[in-house]
Amino acid sequence: MNILILGSGGREHTLAHKISQSADCKKLFVAPGNAGTLLCATNIDLDILNFEDVANSVKKYEIDMLIVGPEAPLVEGIKDYFDTKEEFSGLKIIGPSKRGALLEGSKERAKEFMKSHQVPTAAYQSFNKEALEAGKEFLKTMKPPYVLKADGLAGGKGVLILEDLIEAQDELENMLTNNKFGKASEKVVIEEFLSGIELSVFVLTDGKNYLTLPNAKDYKRIGEADTGLNTGGMGAISPVPFADKAFMRKVDEKIVKPSIDGLHKEDIDFTGFLFIGLMKVGDEPFVVEYNVRMGDPETEVVIPRIKNDLLDVLSKTAEGKIKDVKLKFASDYAATVMLVSGGYPEAYEKGKVISGLDKVDENPEVFICHAGTKKVNDQFLTNGGRVIAVTASANSLENALEKAYSNAERISFSEMYYRKDLGKDLV
Repeated sequence: MNILILGSGGREHTLAHKISQSADCKKLFVAPGNAGTLLCATNIDLDILNFEDVANSVKKYEIDMLIVGPEAPLVEGIKDYFDTKEEFSGLKIIGPSKRGALLEGSKERAKEFMKSHQVPTAAYQSFNKEALEAGKEFLKTMKPPYVLKADGLAGGKGVLILEDLIEAQDELENMLTNNKFGKASEKVVIEEFLSGIELSVFVLTDGKNYLTLPNAKDYKRIGEADTGLNTGGMGAISPVPFADKAFMRKVDEKIVKPSIDGLHKEDIDFTGFLFIGLMKVGDEPFVVEYNVRMGDPETEVVIPRIKNDLLDVLSKTAEGKIKDVKLKFASDYAATVMLVSGGYPEAYEKGKVISGLDKVDENPEVFICHAGTKKVNDQFLTNGGRVIAVTASANSLENALEKAYSNAERISFSEMYYRKDLGKDLV
């Protein structure tokens, strides 16, 4: 098979690395890719939101399977674009329809879906610019901390958690009338704060049946002890020690099954990954959000733990034969540490020379995943806020973290930063 993966981050490099190991992988392309995907695939310089350009590449390279990495093309309707064209009737696509992608594209829609299908989540109401005063009054009925969520896509930065009522009211106005998060905050969801510990569950579905992938926990804040600004993710671990079999049974019965059944009942075309962000409140799971693709950096710890041929699994998913697959997971823990540019998640510089990549352990238990990199001549350069994810596997979480950190220390670039406390809340 010839495969095209859309995206340029750590998620796409991880998927490409795993898929390249399949005997059924003939040619593998990543658009636009990064310096890491060059190690296992051919990069194509492509605007992934220009569907006509994507279609031309699908034809040119005789692509059999299209895997959509990030959320934006899905929310914009890339699946629907190809489905309407007879010439692509044989193309296997991993990613939901525009209607399915709305579960991530609109927080309000996701909440309505959960309410319709009795999926446990926090109480909420949504408000637009015209209902600003009603939103401020609604905040008065809530207990702090106050949770404000931009309805649309905001690159993982559209959520505010505030302790002070006046500040929450001011920020609501800032979001709705001053475009704090641009078009994404034309509508804002105000929801009840859930006190607990977060984790993520990943499901691969053909729209009727599903496979539950390894769970994971990521670390969003830039600062140690979960302080500072939210980021796209500073690291992750899998499996999550506190998510025991009894808890995961509850997740399956109360959240995963009703969610997949809901897609089927609403006749939503959903072939691909459903990422369910959860909060464990006491011993009960509640959904914080849905995403319609794999997470990053969670992909870097989830995919390496899958022992199956990933291309075969995705192929059966696209064919509606997911029930024929029996997933096998490695029992080892996986931990990933994200190396980021100085200044991230705010202003940062690109083009810093990355050194030490040749000094990391050369064994299957360590994977150096490129996120924001590019290659110029023979040099690897920084090309984003999150630059490199160092993933390591071991028989315990402590050993996996130690191995990831010892390899992270061998890599350097100007103003490089990473959190040194990942997993300490779990060990």
